[in-house]
Amino acid sequence: MTPEQVAAGSKPAVLELGELFSRSPETLQRARELGLSGWAFYVTGRAGALGDIHADTVVAALGFLAPEAVADGWDTAVRVVRPLTVATANLTECCRWGTAHLDGLPGTPRLTALLERVVAAADATGMPLFAAWRAMPLPEHTDGARAAAALLLLREYFAGAYLLAVRAAGMTPLEAVLAGPAGEDGAAACGWSPPYPAVGPLVRRRLWAEAVTDRLASTGFRALRPAEGRELIELLSDLRSGLRPDPAG
Repeated sequence: MTPEQVAAGSKPAVLELGELFSRSPETLQRARELGLSGWAFYVTGRAGALGDIHADTVVAALGFLAPEAVADGWDTAVRVVRPLTVATANLTECCRWGTAHLDGLPGTPRLTALLERVVAAADATGMPLFAAWRAMPLPEHTDGARAAAALLLLREYFAGAYLLAVRAAGMTPLEAVLAGPAGEDGAAACGWSPPYPAVGPLVRRRLWAEAVTDRLASTGFRALRPAEGRELIELLSDLRSGLRPDPAG
């Protein structure tokens, strides 16, 4: 497999797995302990890795979230706690989730090794949020914690690459969200308010942006041999299936 193919094949699982911890009861409890709403914790937990910055810079870094919603969450949080403290708490919860849910699984050690090679090799040019997260020290070092942290980092890596690709396609972040699979529901979840622009002519541009995203992200996946790329996709797929709730349960 080519690095671009591995990036494309890994992306869906990374985007899903890289944020699972953020919906756990323990993470939501940590937000409450810091005196923050879930939204304020989410926004500041992601962008707080950049340090004490203005809300406008946070909007630019996160990209796909509505500016007013970002500013509300960020400004609310920074009145209570420093952004880097929130980001550190976010990473701590990510690692705890990984230790609890990924440690002991047979594929975790190998998955961790492959993910960390991709993270280390990734070109962070134009992706300040990913670069900031990659510089954050890990609070835990079990295989599960390291795997969860690597998934979080790769999720930011794909998000940063997609933001660059969307702008290169001549689309606004809102247009990209609307043209995506979640459509208006996705826009609402990202804090955007209607009325929304029509998306018909935008779908082809979004598909082009997806392909460019894979090309940009492929720099990290060049650290893997073709067989290792296939192995990574299989390990991610197995983990994704294993962590999903049983419909019969």
